[in-house]
Amino acid sequence: MVEAGGCSAKISPRMLEEFLRFLPLPEDPNILVGIDTHDDAGVYRVNDDLALVFTTDFFPPVCSDPFEFGQIAAANSISDVYAMGGTPVIALNIMMFPSSKLPLSAYAEILKGGAEVASEAGVRIIGGHTIDDFPPKYGLAVVGFIHPDKIITNAEARPGDLLILTKPIGTGIILAGVRLKMASEADADLAKMHMKKLNRSGAEVMKKFGIKGATDITGYGLAGHALKMAKAGNVSLEINLGRVPLIGDTFRLVDEGCIPGASFRNLEFVENDSHLTIDLNYNLKMIAMDAQTSGGLLMCVAPEASENVLSELHKAGLAQSAVIGKVTEKREKYLYLGN
Repeated sequence: MVEAGGCSAKISPRMLEEFLRFLPLPEDPNILVGIDTHDDAGVYRVNDDLALVFTTDFFPPVCSDPFEFGQIAAANSISDVYAMGGTPVIALNIMMFPSSKLPLSAYAEILKGGAEVASEAGVRIIGGHTIDDFPPKYGLAVVGFIHPDKIITNAEARPGDLLILTKPIGTGIILAGVRLKMASEADADLAKMHMKKLNRSGAEVMKKFGIKGATDITGYGLAGHALKMAKAGNVSLEINLGRVPLIGDTFRLVDEGCIPGASFRNLEFVENDSHLTIDLNYNLKMIAMDAQTSGGLLMCVAPEASENVLSELHKAGLAQSAVIGKVTEKREKYLYLGN
């Protein structure tokens, strides 16, 4: 039913930046994180000890099974709260469903899948809204709690920090490979497993070690979200793409020409602010642009804590977590990509 499912359905990040120029910035001292740094969620202070983390996300299907689609969409929606260091609490369903084209049993299965993952996260779905629309789309509006002094943002990368990625990359490429009949069933199952996995354990590790800078990797790819982090913190990020963990046969699929259109939109967004080493492998470059659905966390970690953070992530079941780069002082370019 869809040409671009999941987070690959996002409009281009360059176009989004143009749109946001016309959106007036509200003036309120209780807005602790707004839209100015393009962070993962908004944060509003209620009092000295409590702030609300508020986010929304929805997209067309990434797979044919409606229950799995609901699971993945819910995990992706809740992820933004985890990326900010918050605890997700309540949510509303957002549903667009073509009632004349699909049986209502599919509608029910999508909601059941979302409810299962929300329950796993400790989130209570207390309502929602549905319109008749084609193709189907689903997601959540999520509210979480956080202490105002413990917010994690994409603007807190500091020179000297190491960059740790908690999930492997490749969901967009593998999903495109499924549509083109180039990806194996095993790789499709592996990609869906990663997309269903909550970022809760990664967030718990961040809070344990007092990490202040992080983002989650979704529709703008590893490179696009890294660029947003660099701009927000006025620093440069160096990423060794040879160290980035990949899902299954992601590299082979790109080598055989399976490159989704969203990758080229993301490349257009980052290329003017990036330096690519002369020997950078083309396949790795395009993998860095791959739109991820319910991707992992990219966190900025002090070098002296990095081994302990990695150990905790591995113990928490994030076995492919890896150091993929570092933060430096702002240089000519925001992003430096190499092998």
